Amino acid sequence: MAQHLPMDVETTATGDVESRQAQVRRFARVVSLAMIILCNAIVLAGLWASGINLDELAATPDAFNSKQDICLRFAWQSVAGTADPIRICSEWINLSDPSGKTHQLQRETKFRQGPDGQYYVDQGGHADYRLLILVLVVVAVIAFGLVAKWYLVGWYRLRLESAAGHGASLVH
Repeated sequence: MAQHLPMDVETTATGDVESRQAQVRRFARVVSLAMIILCNAIVLAGLWASGINLDELAATPDAFNSKQDICLRFAWQSVAGTADPIRICSEWINLSDPSGKTHQLQRETKFRQGPDGQYYVDQGGHADYRLLILVLVVVAVIAFGLVAKWYLVGWYRLRLESAAGHGASLVH
């Protein structure tokens, strides 16, 4: 006849705790993966719905460069600090652009006269808050995902501990 060693209550309790911790870790991984997919889907759907063109948003204004462009059309543009408008290239072909499409001067492009007498595109004071809003929305979605994960993992942990507590009370 085989002898069975009596089970140590402390060992089974430790095994249950370790088992619950493993289940919580597994659940946390699944929730993390689901939140990564969900948060990315929210950001991409919001980006698509807003119609923001990231190439346009982060690009510097396109300007004619006489060394690598061919001018197709000229226009007269007024410049702050000068009495008369200046003649500038308003439509050109960029030889380094493989698409071959024409580039046009944007209406909101401002020019200034440099100390050397030449005219330059004025880059100062051009603020686009759409990029800031986009970054804030992404940060908010990430924060929402972290809080949701923290809440779901805590809820699952309490549910497992509650189920373990009720099961133990029924046996005793």
